Amino acid sequence: MKRAAYQCERDRFAKLRAVDGSGIGADYDDVRLIQEICKSLLVSDEKLRELMDLMLLSMEEGLAKETASTAAVKMLPSYVRSVPNGTESGHFLALDLGGTNFRVLLITLDGKKADMVSKIYRIPDSLMKGTGQVLFDHIADCLAKFMVEHDLSGKPKLPLGFTFSFPCRQEGLTCARLINWTKGFSAAGVEGKDVVTLLREACQRRKDVDIDVVAVLNDTTGTLMACAHKENTCQVGVIVGTGTNACYVEKISRCGKLDGEMDPNDGPDEVIINTEWGAFGDDGRMDSVRTEFDRNVDANSINPGKQIFEKMISGMYMGELVRVVLEHLTKEGLLFEGSTSTALFRRGAFPTKYVSEIESDLHEEDRTFQNTFNILEDLGLERITPTDCANVAYVCSLVSARAAHLCAAGIAVLLNRMQKPMVTVGVDGSVYRFHPTFKQLLDQKIDQLVDRGLEFQLMLSEDGSGKGAALVAAVACRFQLMLSEDGSGKGAALVAAVACRVEQERVQRLLAQQKIGNSS
Repeated sequence: MKRAAYQCERDRFAKLRAVDGSGIGADYDDVRLIQEICKSLLVSDEKLRELMDLMLLSMEEGLAKETASTAAVKMLPSYVRSVPNGTESGHFLALDLGGTNFRVLLITLDGKKADMVSKIYRIPDSLMKGTGQVLFDHIADCLAKFMVEHDLSGKPKLPLGFTFSFPCRQEGLTCARLINWTKGFSAAGVEGKDVVTLLREACQRRKDVDIDVVAVLNDTTGTLMACAHKENTCQVGVIVGTGTNACYVEKISRCGKLDGEMDPNDGPDEVIINTEWGAFGDDGRMDSVRTEFDRNVDANSINPGKQIFEKMISGMYMGELVRVVLEHLTKEGLLFEGSTSTALFRRGAFPTKYVSEIESDLHEEDRTFQNTFNILEDLGLERITPTDCANVAYVCSLVSARAAHLCAAGIAVLLNRMQKPMVTVGVDGSVYRFHPTFKQLLDQKIDQLVDRGLEFQLMLSEDGSGKGAALVAAVACRFQLMLSEDGSGKGAALVAAVACRVEQERVQRLLAQQKIGNSS
């Protein structure tokens, strides 16, 4: 067979190669048809800026007292009012619950240094689906064992930060009510309850666990805090993994719905806002860029009409979106000579890791598309040509590039809103870490969309390892990459540390005011 190169019409993509018995011929005609069908997946900068305006409007609605209850983007206050300033020190516990395993961590802070020890504990399926009391008793039991192993029992109680990565309505720094279980959990008697109270009650029932829960948070806030510990210009945290979310530091005076609830004079005039931006578009504001493929994925999801932004970005949906496009092209006779595959036509059969593996082929010098061929063969396809592999890689590139560009638009909205001279963006999540081009596409598009004159750094949540420090030293000033995925662990301890510091500062201010009052 003869290999012939063809140039894709889109500037973003490098050469893909078509092969058939006659050279370019009919294969190139198919390529043109595929590009025509898929052009709806391309989002121009002009369209991205229109979406940015709509997202900003949605965020402002989420912050305003009058519209907060009906806003698609909820803009939930985390009640965390400061990032680490480098003075935090001492021992702190962290509890990280977000799936079938949970972790207990002991973190020792000394300025910018953080030493961690941790242990992972399993949550049996019977406890996930039993009662809330039994579930939290199990967590308290594991916490007690950890404290014994690390000689913490009988010692002065340590502050604890609790990362609880399920949908919650946060009512204070130490109060978060579970809205609904996800991730296979269905423990009875927890929804609508404050999870901090349930944890405290479980510890009290044992009588041998003496802890002080000083903060509850989600993994996005933890990502921001973990990065801010190393780089104090970190003001934005982003998750791009199975789901997507972002948080950022906002002025309390710009949060109308917090009037009378949070005094900007009683501590820092800032609070970290958990945007819950995955729901952007639930009110129709993303309809102009949604394709027939997006609507198919949404209609067959467990929550149709919800989390529209997330369904166009995150790892839970990226692979399925590619599969839906490939199914359509196959039925049109443009791939695999129209031959069918039961697996390819089955929902959920094309995980997002396939997208990353296939796109890696685009960066191989010889372009043999070996990963792509193997994946398609595993899906039961038989009539696979190198042209098919190139076209499949093209579809993957379109879907992942759109995801990166939409995510960049969201980050640019936050940077433009904050108008700070230097902002570091902490990023965590499997899509960002493992997709071969996502980070680069994100960097480039933020640079194109952010207001001129602002600098930004893009930073992956970092665990303080020597490897990370070496990488930081090797990166130029504008971008600083710090690789880790432990925002939910280290970040929880840092929230606890900052909460203790802010409370100490508040007490010191009150004492100083009393002293002035007494002297006068």
